[in-house]
Amino acid sequence: MRRVGVVLHPTRSVGRALDSLQDWTAAHGLELVHLEGVDSRSGASLSHQAGACDLVAAIGGDGTVLTALHAAAPTRTPVLGVAYGSLGALTTVSEPDLPAGLDRIASGEWWPRRLPALVTGAREEESVRAINDLVLVRRGGTQLLVEVSVENDLYARLAGDGVVVATPLGSSAYSMAAGGPVLVAGTHAFLCTPIAMHGGCAPPVVVPADRDVVLSVDPGWGGFDLELDGHTVDSDSRRFVVSLERDYATLVGLGEPDTGLPGLRKRGLLTDSPRVLARDARAHDVKAPM
Repeated sequence: MRRVGVVLHPTRSVGRALDSLQDWTAAHGLELVHLEGVDSRSGASLSHQAGACDLVAAIGGDGTVLTALHAAAPTRTPVLGVAYGSLGALTTVSEPDLPAGLDRIASGEWWPRRLPALVTGAREEESVRAINDLVLVRRGGTQLLVEVSVENDLYARLAGDGVVVATPLGSSAYSMAAGGPVLVAGTHAFLCTPIAMHGGCAPPVVVPADRDVVLSVDPGWGGFDLELDGHTVDSDSRRFVVSLERDYATLVGLGEPDTGLPGLRKRGLLTDSPRVLARDARAHDVKAPM
């Protein structure tokens, strides 16, 4: 390893982590490069920036890591997510543990966590990608009409706030908030979840990784927005063919791979039934010493 790139949160003060990274790279005789001109919406950057690095550290949170992953994806440069606060879905180490994490990477004690991406066309002959989710959402007061098909088979014609298409990673975000299932890490599939559907019956549908989802939109007078990983993207299309691209980006993994469920429980996104928790509390009170 000769060169380490760094992407910083655009507004949060991350001085301690940056100082720690600078000290570590200097002690190991490595060059530290600040990735400048990275587009926070898409991760677009000059290809030589991330591609010329052996590792990219993203300091901030999941949004910062997503930016770094998109920037590093063309060369699959591994990205280390550094949390400034609680660990998120994409952050691997917290700020105090950064030097120890870097030591493990330098000694080869890490594994590449390959992340898929959703791919679709926003404009003619232009493909765009999302690591978490792609959302078609109404703009204004009218409902959005979306015809959802899997390949050539119609699934449902929806009227409501819109639709979310999510990767396994993104299944625990907007899609889950809209009532969608959680896909464990490593599932070779993606899913489509209606948002506040008005009548009808169209539960979230899980689609194999080798199939396409086709979304045909009737925007009405209010229009709609296309959002990729939470950022609005200009589009003049009314038909989106969404597929899953495997191994799009590489995230640094430390420790044993898991399903992603322990992290969701730790962050409180998955919780037990109150009745079960009350039973556990009663059992604890019975066992407690007098």
